[in-house]
Amino acid sequence: MATLILIRHGESQWNLENRFTGWVDVELSAKGVTEAASAGEKMAGYKLDQAYTSILKRAMNTLDLALQSAGKTGLPIIRDKALNERHYGALQGLNKGETAKKYSDEQVHVWRRSYDVPPPTDKTDFNPEGFSESLKDTAARALPYFDKHIAVDLKQGKNVIVAAHGNSLRAIVMHLEHMTKEQVLDLNIPTATPLVYELDGNLKILSKKILN
Repeated sequence: MATLILIRHGESQWNLENRFTGWVDVELSAKGVTEAASAGEKMAGYKLDQAYTSILKRAMNTLDLALQSAGKTGLPIIRDKALNERHYGALQGLNKGETAKKYSDEQVHVWRRSYDVPPPTDKTDFNPEGFSESLKDTAARALPYFDKHIAVDLKQGKNVIVAAHGNSLRAIVMHLEHMTKEQVLDLNIPTATPLVYELDGNLKILSKKILN
């Protein structure tokens, strides 16, 4: 049996400002720092062997703060862009409320929650390459990485924590829980709220707990 803890980063400065973030590398807000430390206190009773995170500092810093608060410093940490947030394309940097007024609440909801509809790809200051990702695209990079690295650790009985982002974690939860693309529409991963799975050797879920 192995333990997998999934944790989305604490509130970022752009979460606070209600802006689309994606690949833009913004810092945690003051609240996000507090959230990360509090999450660590809730995880203190769990044994951990290995940590994974994205290469975006809001996730890396959340992991560092949580492990410090949990008294688990010195844990091996692997950072990889495969666990980054989805790329929000031309929406990156825009205020969500103002974007909803321009395009409609319904359209913004589709861009944020749908499985295979990517945001617009116009080139902007925060998207000079004209690129974007749907959740399906995010899963296409996050899940092969999960299977090649994280799943291998878990099958060996290692207890793993993954600190990442709302959509990269949605992809992993969808995979673990065998959710359909319709079911994943309603899946929301709160900031700095550890999601704990106990898994057997085939990664079948034995138990699931939300440390809120």
